[in-house]
Order: sequence, then structure tokens, then C-alpha cells
Amino acid sequence: MGKKKTAAAAAKGAAIHIGIDAAGRGAIAGGLSRLLADTYTLYLTTHNFHWNVTGPMFNSLHAMFMTQYTELWTAVDPIAERIRSLGHPAPGSYAQYAALASVPDAPSLPPKAMEMVRILVEGHEAVARTARAIFPLADKAGDEPTADLLTQRLTVHEQQAWMLRSLLED
Repeated sequence: MGKKKTAAAAAKGAAIHIGIDAAGRGAIAGGLSRLLADTYTLYLTTHNFHWNVTGPMFNSLHAMFMTQYTELWTAVDPIAERIRSLGHPAPGSYAQYAALASVPDAPSLPPKAMEMVRILVEGHEAVARTARAIFPLADKAGDEPTADLLTQRLTVHEQQAWMLRSLLED
């Protein structure tokens, strides 16, 4: 019984020894929490626009927004799990996201289709800036898994911003 109790106590309070000190893990988790909040907020906005888009480009924008919100939905889990891997709780409430996000919430009334596109361009660019700002922290700590995650997210957000921006050109 003593061994079981000792093993359970050790597992409950086990220290994290992954080669990144507590301060580094905290700083990276903080950055990733902002990335998670931005990603989730952009997901909600994109899904909102998918539901509410109207006009002559309805079919193409409806489909494009669905592809984008599905990708964003899929992205939140790996970000949250990386935060957990670093030993920190992942934010998961609207209040936390509102406090952490740099991406503004969707407008109360659905804008016109091209305004939706412009808002999503700005959203993807904001998420890219958030992801890029975490790189120095990951680099300093030698945190390759986070750097890999950030590279993947940057690739997606920069490409989505470019594709959406292309719709705004004359």
C-alpha cells in the first residue's frame, strides 16, 4: 500500500523535466494561450460569416468560409494540447478568450460579403502576428515542437490571408 500511495503522490505532483525551465514553459504557454484565443475567435467569426454571407458570391464564399472554419476548428486542439504539454492549463472560456485575443469579435450585425472578406484578412494577419511573436520564446528555450506548430500555423494563416486578399483586388 505504501508503494501505491507514494507512486500516486509522485504522479500527482510530478515535476516536468523536458529541458525547458519553468519560466520558459510559462512564457511559451502564455504566448500559445494568446494564439489559442486568436484562433478560436477567428474560428467563430468565420463560422458566423459562413452562416450569414449573402450576395452574388454566396456559393463560393459559403464554401470557402466552411473550409476555413473547419481548418481553424481542427487547429485549436493541437495548440491547447501543446499548452498542456508545457504544464499549464489551456484557456477555454469566452471570458478568457476575450481577454487574451487580439482578433476582435465578429460584428453584431453581419456585414456585406466583401466586408466579411476584409475582416477575415485582418483576422488571419493578426493570428499570424501572434504566432510569429512566440518564435523568439520557443527559440530561446530550444522548444522545437512549439516552433513546428507555429510554422504550420503561420503557413495556414498567411496563405488564407493571401487568398482572401485576392478577392478584394480589382
